[in-house]
Amino acid sequence: MKIFNLTSKDIGIDLGTANMLVTIKGKGIVLNEPSVVAIETKDGSIVATGEEAKEMLGRTPETITAIRPLKDGVIADFTATQLMLKNIIQKVSRKHKIGRPRVVVGVPSGITEVEERAVEESVLQAGAREVYLIEEPMAAAIGSGLDVGEPSGNMVIDIGGGTTEVAVISLGGIVLSHSLRIAGDELDEDIINYIKKEENLIIGQTQAEQVKMQIGSAMPLMTAMSMELKGRDLATGLPKTIFINSNQILDAMAESIEKIVEVVKATLEKTPPELAADIMQKGIVLTGGGALIRDLDKVLIRETGMPVYVIDEPLDAVVRGTEKVLDNIEKLKSVLMNSRRRR
Repeated sequence: MKIFNLTSKDIGIDLGTANMLVTIKGKGIVLNEPSVVAIETKDGSIVATGEEAKEMLGRTPETITAIRPLKDGVIADFTATQLMLKNIIQKVSRKHKIGRPRVVVGVPSGITEVEERAVEESVLQAGAREVYLIEEPMAAAIGSGLDVGEPSGNMVIDIGGGTTEVAVISLGGIVLSHSLRIAGDELDEDIINYIKKEENLIIGQTQAEQVKMQIGSAMPLMTAMSMELKGRDLATGLPKTIFINSNQILDAMAESIEKIVEVVKATLEKTPPELAADIMQKGIVLTGGGALIRDLDKVLIRETGMPVYVIDEPLDAVVRGTEKVLDNIEKLKSVLMNSRRRR
């Protein structure tokens, strides 16, 4: 029995902590929005999702709550996730006339069975006909163009918003993996805490993310960069403007980046020698939003002694992987988590 009907408009979802991406089989990415939902507190109705809701973070009146329903790559607020998924699937369904789609969802490899079922339940209640889950590093590997079915080792590091996923893949399965709940959001938090401690200034997550992407780096830069920051003075409670430089942001993120590097090294140490030789030959593939942090690939090359490649458009790797799975469902059935569980 075929899991997917070739004529159905099946969809793939990268259910990310920071961003949610949706792809339709044969159409590519049709939606890319922040994983944020704004809810009316009185009746629980949705006010906004995505970019519009993100603009409301920290700015809402008492009657509206703007939240990120996913934390560390898993569902922290089941009701809000359900509302967000329902809204997004309906939005995509209306625009592209999908009906009740079959859905492949990318989830962290460290997800528990309870969390798996929570994701399945949310997507089903959002209007899906069938739901299949795939580990994010596996989806990222497929989306990066790796042949995951061959008897040869591939290593993928997927640094998202909530989790860093490190996986060694061979013969269509994950041989070993580590899921570390330190990633993009944690780096933003590091910057917020550093600026609060060192500069006596309180800034929000949106501004911290801008700092990370504009002047953040994993190694000292030849020429230091700086940018202006606006926040609230801790002492006076009044608005204040300061300038911050890239060396300070390097210090702020250093501990978390070191933990990411340690997890990669620990995974390599446990990798069977034959697969390690394959990885040495082919290199490590770096995906996810964290792959865009300046010089992170160089730090990984220095620390592991392995070649490391940042793929083109690393943010889209997982959702592109879900689309490729939809295209080759019979060949790639073994990579689906709940398909394996149902056998």
